[in-house]
Amino acid sequence: MVKSYFATSLKEALEIRGRESVTPYAGGTDLMIEADDNASYLFLNKIPELKQITADDEYIRIGAASTFTEVYHSELIPQILKDAVIEIAAPAIRNLGTVGGNICNGSPKGDSVLIFFATDSKLRLASSKGERILPIKEFYLGRKKLAIQDDELLVEILMSKTGLDNYYYKKIGARNALAISRVSFAGILDIKDGKIMNCMTAFGAVSDVVIRRPELDGILIGKTIEEAKAVKEKYLAAFDEAIVPIRGRVSAEYRKSVCMNLLKDFLESNGI
Repeated sequence: MVKSYFATSLKEALEIRGRESVTPYAGGTDLMIEADDNASYLFLNKIPELKQITADDEYIRIGAASTFTEVYHSELIPQILKDAVIEIAAPAIRNLGTVGGNICNGSPKGDSVLIFFATDSKLRLASSKGERILPIKEFYLGRKKLAIQDDELLVEILMSKTGLDNYYYKKIGARNALAISRVSFAGILDIKDGKIMNCMTAFGAVSDVVIRRPELDGILIGKTIEEAKAVKEKYLAAFDEAIVPIRGRVSAEYRKSVCMNLLKDFLESNGI
């Protein structure tokens, strides 16, 4: 028999989460296809603290229960995230599905998850005992394996306010709409005064988790475009070794080829 709990404040939700064995949800678009008749659920969609999208001096702060539609229409959200969100399923799903649910689903194919990885976003996790901030890269321990405690809820996503304007985003699916990613890629190159101040890339739907290798992107940081051209082959070779796709609906060889082509196109689009 399904047992449901409804919270109207974050404090109430954390108290329930701390004392009951519950599956939290807000939109429920993933749970609809795998609901357990013997499970207990905690509904989070009526909690104002989880639905706010605000900004401070450093971050855009996205409430975990914000729907994809709310994210898309917010003036605070950078275009790179909006480009990914608008490709998620159909309007009805975007009206219900939430960014927190996309993250906590634990899939490397999550459309918004790719962008949060590429932008080195952070997650605010809370329990009735306190809270902590965790880089999203550390939140994923493997496919469907997350670094969240049984008494914690994902409360907010913290996304950088700056350095995200020059971006490249591609999603490769089996069709033009309602497609699950076969390969997705996001790249950001922040160039100031002729120098690459930051380079961030992420590959989705390739491995058990989104591939984000900042130590490899660091090969280009601090260089001019001409200097970046000189190390381009080294950079590409490093990623060619680092990307080890898993086989799924398409072959690992296909995924590897698409990843490298997207990475090359990202560089060429920036004159490298």
